[in-house]
Amino acid sequence: MFEIGSSLREARERQEITLPQVEAGTKIRGKYLRALEEERFDQLPAETYVKGFLRTYAEYLGLDGQLYVDEYNSRYVATEEEPPIRARRTVRTRRARRVQSGVLVAALVGIAVLTALVIAAWKSGSPPPQNVVGVSPPKQVVTQATRHGPPSIVLRAVRKTSLLSVRVGGPTGRVVLSNQPLAPGDTKRFATKRLWINTGTPENLRITVDGKRFAVPRGPRPFVVTAHGIAPA
Repeated sequence: MFEIGSSLREARERQEITLPQVEAGTKIRGKYLRALEEERFDQLPAETYVKGFLRTYAEYLGLDGQLYVDEYNSRYVATEEEPPIRARRTVRTRRARRVQSGVLVAALVGIAVLTALVIAAWKSGSPPPQNVVGVSPPKQVVTQATRHGPPSIVLRAVRKTSLLSVRVGGPTGRVVLSNQPLAPGDTKRFATKRLWINTGTPENLRITVDGKRFAVPRGPRPFVVTAHGIAPA
């Protein structure tokens, strides 16, 4: 979490830019710019204007406008309807887990039966049945498809609820989560080569790629997850 107003003011002063210059460049009235720097958002016309002004002001200073909008949403926007949404998402996640468990059990039973057939054929001294040998090529095809396909990126909330904004590819990519809460124990799974994540509480996330866990960067900065690891955006 970071201070929205002081961050904007410090960035402006580092670049030796005055408020009148910002007003001329962004067409935002000076009193609204001053209200943003002092986080007096109640002095702006409406919530929609706050988000638009934040994005425009931050991008004028060369900052990530979406990061400031997300921080504002997480701290000042009411989320009264989010608990039901999270509850429905939890039910869907549990159903998906049950389906995955059933598939895994069926696969293990199939492997056990195949192993028993091979052992029986070997003990009898006869070559394995043709239908048993024919199973190998499909297994190789599946393995290769899995290896060369996009990695499986899994986000899991730990300790506390995390608010996430997630895009495919980068900060301008397709939105898959927009300021959505992830309760402790809930997971989100994505099959993609590159995932852009923005959250104010990265310490509450556990991230694995194809089953391998990677350390999450500290601080409220966006970061990118790929098959090779996690790096700041």
